Amino acid sequence: MDRVRACLIRGYCSWKTILKITFLLTFVFIVLHNGENLKRTALVHIPTKIHELYTEYGSMLHNYQARIQMAKKNKELLKKGSRYLEENSKEIMSLTKQIEILKALLKDLRSQMEDYVQNANVDGFEKLDDSDITEEEMNLVNYILKKLREDQVQMADYALQSAGASIVEAETSENYRNDQAKLYWHGIRFLNYEMPPDVILQPDVHPGKCWAFPGSTGHTMIKLAKKIIPTAVTMEHISEKISPSGNTASAPKDFSVYGLKDEHKGEEIFLGHFTYNNKRGITVQTFQLQNETSESLSYVKLKILNNWGHSKYTCLYRFRVHGKPENDDFGVS
Repeated sequence: MDRVRACLIRGYCSWKTILKITFLLTFVFIVLHNGENLKRTALVHIPTKIHELYTEYGSMLHNYQARIQMAKKNKELLKKGSRYLEENSKEIMSLTKQIEILKALLKDLRSQMEDYVQNANVDGFEKLDDSDITEEEMNLVNYILKKLREDQVQMADYALQSAGASIVEAETSENYRNDQAKLYWHGIRFLNYEMPPDVILQPDVHPGKCWAFPGSTGHTMIKLAKKIIPTAVTMEHISEKISPSGNTASAPKDFSVYGLKDEHKGEEIFLGHFTYNNKRGITVQTFQLQNETSESLSYVKLKILNNWGHSKYTCLYRFRVHGKPENDDFGVS
């Protein structure tokens, strides 16, 4: 570079110096020209890249918003479904048990019919097939069994809920809480399903519809439909033939009955100590009171002292109270 500068100052340069100057100028021109082209090319492609990025991120944002909207809709559907199941839980649980209950009752009736036919020496009897039973036949069997249960006692029940009797909850043992007796929806537990103690005052007796309390001892107080002079009590349980577990170890065994004039006043009047025998084959058992009273009573207290061997809970299906009414205007006829 010093030689080129000196040459330019003197005004005379050799051909080698001129060639170097020419090459240098050419190189600078090429570099500058290419630099301008690169700048113009980069500037031209920038809007295209920005548009592509905008389109890509816009699509991602749209998909994300769509997923959020779908999640909100699913959440609302989940809430609606959960509310529906919770509002109709008892009906749902009852419907799920109906088929098994009906089949069990029909098997029990079939067994009774076979025993009857064998004892009567009737020829040509064909065994019943559950698959051939129609819905009308099931309803007829239920009606017949219900009538049979009613006819076994043939005494007015003053502990019948539909006639006005009720459970005094403050004088009743707590319910047995079974972790398996829950309703689930999509794996979410949302409701415990337990039978209240007032089921023992209702005439419908089928497997599972009983009041269960923890352990083998428990008690309940019943406000009778009207004042009576009590004469007898009836206890009912299901038979082993229709029991889902195949046994009735949870049935009450020894129990005592007391009478009261008023819920909070007066002493308990001992009416008797009895034993429900689940081995007799008779599910409805009536007991005449051992200590009858001449006084009219409004309340009866039932104390279960033990059961037939179940270690976790005791099941009471139905309890009835019979007697002489104080007057003749008992409920409905």
